[in-house]
Amino acid sequence: MAERDDPEIIGRRVQQLRTERGLTQKQLAEPAYTPAYISTLEAGRVRASEPALRHIAERLGIAYEELTTGRPAHLATDLRLRLTDAQRTLATGEAEVAAEQYALLLAEADAHGLVAEQAAALLGLGECALETGDLATAQERFEESERRTGDAPLPQRVPAVRGRAVSHYLAGELRYACYLFESTLDELNRTGLHDPDALLLLYTGVIAPYMDMGAHARAAQAAEFALALAPQVGDPALVARMHRSVARTMIAEGRIAEADVSLAKAAELYRQLQIRTELANCHWMRGYLYAQNGELERAEAELREAQAMLSAKRAALYTSQVAVELADVLHRRGKSEEAAALLREVLGDLSPERGAIHSAAAHRLLGIIAEDARETEAAEEHYVRAMSLLERAGAAGDLADLCRLLGDLLRRTGRIEAALDAYRTGLGHRTAPGTTTLGPAPAQPPL
Repeated sequence: MAERDDPEIIGRRVQQLRTERGLTQKQLAEPAYTPAYISTLEAGRVRASEPALRHIAERLGIAYEELTTGRPAHLATDLRLRLTDAQRTLATGEAEVAAEQYALLLAEADAHGLVAEQAAALLGLGECALETGDLATAQERFEESERRTGDAPLPQRVPAVRGRAVSHYLAGELRYACYLFESTLDELNRTGLHDPDALLLLYTGVIAPYMDMGAHARAAQAAEFALALAPQVGDPALVARMHRSVARTMIAEGRIAEADVSLAKAAELYRQLQIRTELANCHWMRGYLYAQNGELERAEAELREAQAMLSAKRAALYTSQVAVELADVLHRRGKSEEAAALLREVLGDLSPERGAIHSAAAHRLLGIIAEDARETEAAEEHYVRAMSLLERAGAAGDLADLCRLLGDLLRRTGRIEAALDAYRTGLGHRTAPGTTTLGPAPAQPPL
């Protein structure tokens, strides 16, 4: 809550409200204070105590907060109610509509100096930008939200930190994304702030960058922790809707404090609904593991489940990334035409700034499919484009493998010197196990 206005502003406000109500200074002062005290207060020459202001507010028939800040008592509550409406809109997949709602709410919160509501609206705008793939805007919104909640306990800041990390990851900055996730997890565990919602957000978020950096053991462990934490979230949609309805009735009855409690619960539940996008990463991870073990039918089922979850939320960028993984499994199951069609469809949604790793993976797989069809020139073109994307993202493990594929292609077509250059480049990008992340794995949470 903002601090009260200075004595001069409060004095003018008291005088205006008293005049509007046709009260004299004596009537306003009785029985606890004197007319002279009210006169001094209205002139701004005294900083009134809280008991005095509460007495005056009661005599004027307004809330203490409205008297001291100039804001109607229900304003912050009304904004929080509309923030939960925007969260619900985003949770149902309408990111553009939700972004318009959040922008209006941010403007109102700014106008009235409501810091917590400003941070919540900025967080929502960041989530909308992530859903639509506008990564630069998402990063800015999350950074500003975190800045405005700088004094809050870490679990309250985790959604903004997670948003920053995801936006950096999707922009191809893998190491920095892992650093943000891991350092925040370590701080939560070190300080004993084992908030299950915060931990779930971080563990689900870190899976994808781990995977792309080749840290498969860490990704599998993070997925295991996330799935163990997920039951504590449950299915919040119904409960959130109940809390919103209860809050509306309480506001109508003037029970503002109780309404605030219900709205806080609803807002938290709608925020948890966003975890559904990230829980798809767990199915994604399982699909990857099944594929590595040669269980291609189970891998396809898991990846299709992840794709369905993401598509239902209209998370276009994430859906495209899972589609690339699914195409690889389809190709290995002998469905190369279906795989190629899927890859060509999703490449339009990917770029060096939006999903560079998976864009490279799509070109790599299209190159392999082209090789199988003896279309050598097309295969080489896809491999070269994939190499450019991976070099930019710093995905060393994938780059080494791609250099091998290109080298083999060049060797088979008689270009021995070019093949040797490709092999040497690949050797230069090989990394030792355990060097793909910035330090020890985060501590295990208490489950």
